Amino acid sequence: MMTRRTIFQTRDEPQIVTSSTASVDPASLPRIRAGGRSFLALVLTPEAPLDIWLVALDHQISRSAGFFAGKPIILDLTLVPLDTPGLAGLLPALEERNIRVIGIEGADRDEEVFAGWNWPEGLSGGRSTAEEDIPLDDVEELEPTPGALIVEEPVRSGQHIVWAEGDVIILGSVASGAEVSAGGSIHVYGALRGRAIAGIVGRPEARIFARVMQPELLAIDGFYAIAEEMPEDLTGKPSQAVLVDEVLTLKPLT
Repeated sequence: MMTRRTIFQTRDEPQIVTSSTASVDPASLPRIRAGGRSFLALVLTPEAPLDIWLVALDHQISRSAGFFAGKPIILDLTLVPLDTPGLAGLLPALEERNIRVIGIEGADRDEEVFAGWNWPEGLSGGRSTAEEDIPLDDVEELEPTPGALIVEEPVRSGQHIVWAEGDVIILGSVASGAEVSAGGSIHVYGALRGRAIAGIVGRPEARIFARVMQPELLAIDGFYAIAEEMPEDLTGKPSQAVLVDEVLTLKPLT
């Protein structure tokens, strides 16, 4: 199971080195700035048996090379009992796969099974956005939810757009190698050739719309599909992606 979470982190305060503070006029000193910065962390929730879960993880990584690269990961152990076989080797196994765990939840670091772990220091201030019940209106109207982000320029290769507050509306195209993530649905009025990840705050009713559907990867609420898994008769045509019984399904837009 994979979800996303917003983490708030404060910048470290800069250090000021002076030879003598007694002779310095406080009014002449520069202002010290300390702001906040927010980013989205992917939450991995392993399930027993862990050996099978790791095989599934390897399969996901092989389907989407580099998806976890550079992304902060929170490991949620609430579904893994302490006596689960292979639990002691779980964190090292993730590190071998270049998965960068920045926090661990749902377990006590003092338990003996975690004795060999390089347990990361927890981040304070993280929050999970509550789920919202959104009525499913006529999807053909492509109505955005409140708080939508409108992007008027094409999304170029290498660009990442993350908007957890609602829908993302792209008036142009999304190039191959670009990634768009939204808390709600994603609307692309041009060609979608990159990655589109909708429902990142736990909204399985989110959808992905594109006038020209040619994505590298689609995801809704943690369920993924890559280009090779999509029906050829809908590739390159106006389509929408929707979850049907936890299976990401492509449907035509008429």
